[in-house]
Amino acid sequence: MAPKNQARDNREARERLRLYQARQGLHERQRRRRVRDNLVGVGVLVVVAALATGSQLAFAGSRGSVSAGASATATGTTTPSPSATAGNTGDVPSKSIAKDSTWTGTLTLNKDVRLGIELDGKAAPQAASVEIKLIQDQFYTGTTCHRLADSAGLQFLQCGSANGDGTGDAGFEYGPLENVPSDGEYTKGTIAIARGSSPYSQSTQFFIVYGDTTLDTSTGGYTVVGKVTSGLPDLVSEITSKGIASAGSDGTGEPKVATKITGATISREQ
Repeated sequence: MAPKNQARDNREARERLRLYQARQGLHERQRRRRVRDNLVGVGVLVVVAALATGSQLAFAGSRGSVSAGASATATGTTTPSPSATAGNTGDVPSKSIAKDSTWTGTLTLNKDVRLGIELDGKAAPQAASVEIKLIQDQFYTGTTCHRLADSAGLQFLQCGSANGDGTGDAGFEYGPLENVPSDGEYTKGTIAIARGSSPYSQSTQFFIVYGDTTLDTSTGGYTVVGKVTSGLPDLVSEITSKGIASAGSDGTGEPKVATKITGATISREQ
């Protein structure tokens, strides 16, 4: 009887270990979702006192606002100073991929909305290299654009989540921030990289600005990696104009029109 009891005990121990590891995995996914399930792991705060003159929107980190000593450069961008412990994690694609060049391609949504895109390998070599590599590896194909903002002064569609709900990545996070507008103005057509509270938390998510948008500069801003060169009216008419299915506390939410990336191409401009 002793061997049977021992075998049973071993099975129970393995089951307890399995359940513990499953719980740990769930806790980690929930933590990542809290950080990622927004434009930059950052929430939009509606300033009630501004209602008399129009809504003002500010972004603050889910774990506190980004504190960085940003200074204006000659090119009109800011480069937040990373903390001493900041750094890339995982296997980040080399920034040499972009070759300081302009890259052009397409991003197709729901098979019918075809956006012409341009990535700036000179102004944002690291971010452009990451996007190029992800597109070349067909990482984005089949992923969901999970978040829409459609209020005045805040109009973007966020895409690129590995799990389609604002969570997941490609196994790496990177920085620093590049080509960040010093005035917080992200013009219509801008493609920028979403992130968490750290400047080194950029990964696969990006957002397409379909209407001039102002974002709080105190959190450090967001890397502008490129722009949409064609097809933006189709994006608006077919997807963003339909609105949000259910808005969260920050006024953003899942688009009413379920939106997937159904194709992406990229090549170096000759």
